[in-house]
Amino acid sequence: MASALAAKMGFNSLARKQNRSFNVRICTMESDMEFSCKVKWKGKDLFELACRTLGLRETWFFGLRYAVKDTLAWLKMEKKVLDQDLPKEEPITLHFLAKFYPENVEEELVQDVTQHLFFLQVKKKILEEEIHCPPEASVLLASYAVHAKYGDYNPNVHKLGFLAQEELLPKRVVNLYQMTAEMWEERIAACHAGHRGRAREDAEMEYLKIAQDLDMYGVDYFLIRNHRGTELLLGVDALGLHIYQPDNKLTPKCSFPWNEIRDVSYSDKEFTIKPVDKKADVFKFNSSRLRVNKLILQLCIGNHDLFMRRRRVDSLEVQQMKAQAKEERARKQMERRRLQQEKQLREEAERARDDLERRLMQLQDQAHAANQALLRSEQTADLLAEKAQVAEEEAKLLAQKAAEAETETQRVKVTAMRGQEERRLMEQKMLEAEMLALKMAEESERRAEEAEQLKQDLLEARESEHRAKHSLLELTSRVYTYPAPPAEHTAGREHLSSDFKDTDMKRLSMEIEKEKVEYVEKSRHLQEQLNQLKTEIDSLKLKERETSLDFIHEQNLEQGSSKRSNFKKSTLQSTKSRVSFFEEL
Repeated sequence: MASALAAKMGFNSLARKQNRSFNVRICTMESDMEFSCKVKWKGKDLFELACRTLGLRETWFFGLRYAVKDTLAWLKMEKKVLDQDLPKEEPITLHFLAKFYPENVEEELVQDVTQHLFFLQVKKKILEEEIHCPPEASVLLASYAVHAKYGDYNPNVHKLGFLAQEELLPKRVVNLYQMTAEMWEERIAACHAGHRGRAREDAEMEYLKIAQDLDMYGVDYFLIRNHRGTELLLGVDALGLHIYQPDNKLTPKCSFPWNEIRDVSYSDKEFTIKPVDKKADVFKFNSSRLRVNKLILQLCIGNHDLFMRRRRVDSLEVQQMKAQAKEERARKQMERRRLQQEKQLREEAERARDDLERRLMQLQDQAHAANQALLRSEQTADLLAEKAQVAEEEAKLLAQKAAEAETETQRVKVTAMRGQEERRLMEQKMLEAEMLALKMAEESERRAEEAEQLKQDLLEARESEHRAKHSLLELTSRVYTYPAPPAEHTAGREHLSSDFKDTDMKRLSMEIEKEKVEYVEKSRHLQEQLNQLKTEIDSLKLKERETSLDFIHEQNLEQGSSKRSNFKKSTLQSTKSRVSFFEEL
């Protein structure tokens, strides 16, 4: 099988030389790129082609990585691509990744594309738990990642469940608490709502500024042994070399900053580091394989060069890049402000329109209610008029009957005089007639009073009808028109020139200085936000599911130690004492 594989590898190499070209697939964090490369190409030719395709100028942070024999390796720039120990199948697959990390992302990362590539890579490492991240920081980082993807939080659009398909938190954090996916989403959305007004680039930068303070950020770990055979971890990052216990990747036992290291070399599996202090002992350790030593040396040289480069004056190219980036950010900031003003004016116009529509609806309801009241008043007035007419007719009828009774009384009086008996009878009839007449008169007066009352009610009803008609006339006589859109909103989106006046640049410079002054306040606010998140979710934590790194992180918090404080504390010791400490581990 080995001979067949060798024959196949030889055939592929021969085929490449005959074709004078070969195919390469370069995978980035977002997409893949495929190139047809010439056989004579060196690593830098392929790397520069990939950088030009991405529009990347800050090339010194990145490299092309590949896997070989269970080890990761980086493509050498000055060596031919096909002369390196690459996978033999075509297309050759390489990964375009950040090889070196900045000390301060806000000061060093100039291009937006550089920042975006770092953001994607760091986010992937945190989600895959290659970088340990505490739960409260994970929630805050997730909110910035959501803002970078979806923009400002909108409760009408970003309803509960819109993040169900997103991978935002490390599985370790999710399993550590008795919280449902909806509860996590609510906390992420609450933080997301607080980032309103930030651009995508700003959200990604805030993500990186928080991530760079994590203990495992930007550190490459390698298993080593000291001269006693004790297994330890070597950490290589932008600040220097760090020695860790194998079960604690968060807190280094000792550190060696790059400015204290004079020379780095290896012989076979033994690695040698010579301090600047010539009185100090040489720092030596052994790695598992020669290939690992080569990788450590590459990372040491690259990080040391960048460390020294940061402490020198920027090259002309970097100065031009920073000036262009500053001008571009100022232009984008002004454009964002203009768009924000337009958005605010549009929202105000929409709110005014909604208020007018709501007011119009209220007035329409009032007019409808007035019409109904008027209709009821007219019906009541008609009914009262009808009752008054009936009462008046009844009063007339009763008055007629009273007159007839009075006539009958007179006639009875005349007839009563005819005889005693008849007189008595007539007196009796007269008495009855008088009583009846009295009753009729009383009834007539009562009917007359009732008729008078109905007339009074009719007058009041007509007055009410008149007032309702007058109110309706006032409501219908009003005219409501929508306000004309502000001139600033409709004046158009004028072209924004890239040339700024001196006064504008001075104003922007003052704003930048103001932002620097506010940095401390923002840091304090960030720490308060993290403490608040920790307090909210701490009661739901399942202590039995905590990992060893979680326990170590909690101890570091209680002791008030951090990544940078541990590094400073370690460097306060002499180089000789640190080397001796390493040898005695």
